Amino acid sequence: MKLAVIGTGYVGLVSGVCFTLNGNHVICVDKDEEKINKLNRMESPIYEPGIEALIEMNLREGRLSFSSDLQESVRRSDIVILAVGTPSLPGGEADLRYIEGAATEIAQAMEGYKIIMTKSTVPVGTNEKIRNLIASHTNHPFDIVSAPEFLREGSAIRDTLHPDRIVIGLDNPQLEPTMRQLHQGFTENVFVTDIRSAEMIKYASNAFLATKISFINEIANICEKVGADVTMVAEGMGMDRRIGSSFLQAGIGYGGSCFPKDTNALIQIAGNVDYEFKLLKSVVEVNKDQRFMIISKLHESLGSLRGAVIGIWGLAFKPNTDDVREAPAREIVEALVAEGATVKLYDPIAADNFRAGYDHSQLRWCGLPEEAAEGSDAICLLTDWAQFKDIDLHQLAGSMRRQILIDGRNVYSKEQIEGTGLEYHSVGRPQMGGLSGYSPSVAGAI
Repeated sequence: MKLAVIGTGYVGLVSGVCFTLNGNHVICVDKDEEKINKLNRMESPIYEPGIEALIEMNLREGRLSFSSDLQESVRRSDIVILAVGTPSLPGGEADLRYIEGAATEIAQAMEGYKIIMTKSTVPVGTNEKIRNLIASHTNHPFDIVSAPEFLREGSAIRDTLHPDRIVIGLDNPQLEPTMRQLHQGFTENVFVTDIRSAEMIKYASNAFLATKISFINEIANICEKVGADVTMVAEGMGMDRRIGSSFLQAGIGYGGSCFPKDTNALIQIAGNVDYEFKLLKSVVEVNKDQRFMIISKLHESLGSLRGAVIGIWGLAFKPNTDDVREAPAREIVEALVAEGATVKLYDPIAADNFRAGYDHSQLRWCGLPEEAAEGSDAICLLTDWAQFKDIDLHQLAGSMRRQILIDGRNVYSKEQIEGTGLEYHSVGRPQMGGLSGYSPSVAGAI
């Protein structure tokens, strides 16, 4: 089949590249000429492990191309995939300007029947609006399909090629064989439903995963007060097949382009039909508060932060990506600056993106994690990049002014910490040492 993918962000680029692997011919389209030129040089505008090798292979084999000409790309394609951004508006609603603009341009370019497939995350009812919008600009026949994505940055290629399930929302059942053929080889677990239910599945899935994260962080906070170990609690919980072990890692909360945006959008969707989603509002509030646990632990150890030197390890919202959108590091660093600290920052991939969005005279940009630690009063680990686990903590402690390590992702084991001289704080593991708030007398009174 011939596909045009509109948008070359995480969803569009990864989806487009992966669709070539089962024999389709794909044109990835973007208005950004610089981005298209970069892609034609086989350079990815996003950091995603393995993406550049796939781009190079499929460009050379002629199954993949990149273009800024939307009209020509639509005319040459059987299926047009909408993968443009739907960022949050100030009130939390999804901003549909880009998807509506792309739909209008698609309609104006059509010269015959097309299947319009939406992979962008959109509120329930949006595909019907897209249908009406396209119909108002063309007399050519078309069908609308909702095919929400479930990709995780850092493992997006694997998630596309080996998904748990593929969700297809249709109102024309005759399209089902075509949609199954399009996804052939990815998985046999294809769930076909109506369009509105497909739109809701995406939001409900992300909201539930965000709820698991906020829930285990609340449990971690209680563990610190009663002397339990949240990693053991999560492991025991995860053995229950009804619960599962995924998304039960305590830390400083979720970030990125999906969970914050989609939870807020779902709250707004509920509000638009006069329903208050109390549970999800609490999930968002818990997540917001959790990142400032880092600041509280610094205050426990250092008192005032004015004049302190704080090292930061990790700026991306998760490892294996350069995405800093809604990353907890942003608010933590801003809080440290506001309290008068000098902040030394290191991230192996995301530093440039972070600096483009926020810079300050109190920030020091470092090329190595050891540089961020040298002369610091404390190190705060905010993103669990694999390289941090292998750092020599004995040597690290010797380079610091004060030996305080705040592990916001529970990266280190007791064996790694013992004998280092570090005052170590983790999340929900009071037995690991440091000022945890745990008191045996308090615990015994419960």
